[in-house]
Amino acid sequence: MIQPAAPKIQLINTPEYRENYANSVQVRVNLWDFFLTFGRVNQASPDNVAIHNFQGVYVSPQQAKALLNVLQQNVTQYETAFGEIRLEPQAPGGIVQ
Repeated sequence: MIQPAAPKIQLINTPEYRENYANSVQVRVNLWDFFLTFGRVNQASPDNVAIHNFQGVYVSPQQAKALLNVLQQNVTQYETAFGEIRLEPQAPGGIVQ
């Protein structure tokens, strides 16, 4: 049996494409999709945290699972090269930063 040739993949950035930094990702889920909201955390004082959201992205459940797998592979490779990534304890209210 002959294996079909792998397709040539082109990555093309649209005119609207932007890169940004996010240190906050919030996730909402419903039956049809996952909604990821990206933002930046600004903590002016221990009791004053503002999250400035700048982008929301809907993905299908299948794409969310594919993203989970890709992120896990990349985190594993990163930790192999640079050491374990440690997370701070979860803050009250369920916010992980």
